[in-house]
Amino acid sequence: MAAAYTPAVSGSGLKAGVQRLGGHLAGMVMPNIGAFIAWGLVTALFIPTGWLPNKHLGELVDPTITYLLPILIGYTGGRMVHGQRGAVVGAVATMGVVVGSKIPMFLGAMIVGPLAAYLLKKVDGYIQERTRTGFEMLVDNFTAGIVGGAVAVFGVWGVGPIVRQVTKGAGNGVEWLIHHHLLPLASVLIEPAKVLFLNNAVNHGVLAPLGFAEAAKDGKSILFMLESNPGPGLGVLLAYLMFGPRSLRPSVPAAIIIHFLGGIHEIYFPYILMKPRLILATMAGSAAGIATFMATGAGLVATPSPGSIFAYVAETPRHGWIGVYLGVLVAAAVSFAVGAVLLGFGRFAEKSPDEDGAEASDDGAAASSAGAEEPAGDAGAPPAAPASPSPQEA
Repeated sequence: MAAAYTPAVSGSGLKAGVQRLGGHLAGMVMPNIGAFIAWGLVTALFIPTGWLPNKHLGELVDPTITYLLPILIGYTGGRMVHGQRGAVVGAVATMGVVVGSKIPMFLGAMIVGPLAAYLLKKVDGYIQERTRTGFEMLVDNFTAGIVGGAVAVFGVWGVGPIVRQVTKGAGNGVEWLIHHHLLPLASVLIEPAKVLFLNNAVNHGVLAPLGFAEAAKDGKSILFMLESNPGPGLGVLLAYLMFGPRSLRPSVPAAIIIHFLGGIHEIYFPYILMKPRLILATMAGSAAGIATFMATGAGLVATPSPGSIFAYVAETPRHGWIGVYLGVLVAAAVSFAVGAVLLGFGRFAEKSPDEDGAEASDDGAAASSAGAEEPAGDAGAPPAAPASPSPQEA
């Protein structure tokens, strides 16, 4: 399934391993983009700070991001490993990491969904030839139930606490940087945490409380803009629109609208997961934006929720427009420039340099042998078709 959303990866080594991992992560998330868009639209419209605040309809927001989206990811991850049976146990196992958690367990779902499906695949392979005729359905149902339930319990006791500790560690790291006046370096922790869907934990669990304390004293705080800045995500999406894989470009304009205008940053995270090296673009853009905020003394009066440019308008103090919007524009420009370079200005989205070299060497060999007489035994053989480049990453 990942192959439908990511270019095939060849070779070995750390780089290829990271690319394959990103492809598998994207393969779990990208098929569910429609659900993310649905959640984003509901959030942007009906939360108290949305366009059409509605308390009753706003109750859709938390259950969707807490339960539905992680379970869909776990379901898809299980399906990638072991078909429909893997999908079912992946969804069941994901409930284990979701229950009792105060943060969206996307990372936990990406772990236990494929894990449960892999274990069921091994169990099925072992008992398939040992099951007596007539007992197949009984055995299949019970093995799936036992494996799914066991991994769900493991998720509650094992994976869930680990993911929560990772979240807490990321928050503590950001807080240390804040206290040591190294705010631009906070992007090194904030941006990877965002892509792992820990953005709400970082923003509302660490940055917002500190920001409110600072705003109560100074009337504004830069801390409200560290995670919520829509500039880095906008830059990456623009780089995708111009230089990304052609099959994905039609989906980018809607993502830009939902991200930049609607403030739903989660919409661009799968694009990063698909090409993990682009996290460097958001890091660079975020750091540049924070440096600009610091240089201009910019700040917001409250945390923008959601992180829309319109929310920035509502939360910008009087006479503070230039610094705030200059920081957003600088972040978007830097993120776009770095993202364009990392995408090879479109070259890496269509073919890899290895293919270019192979194609050039084939052309040179053909030119050097032009006019040479072919062996008699090969006279009737059809000429070899030129290899068409496949869209692999460099």
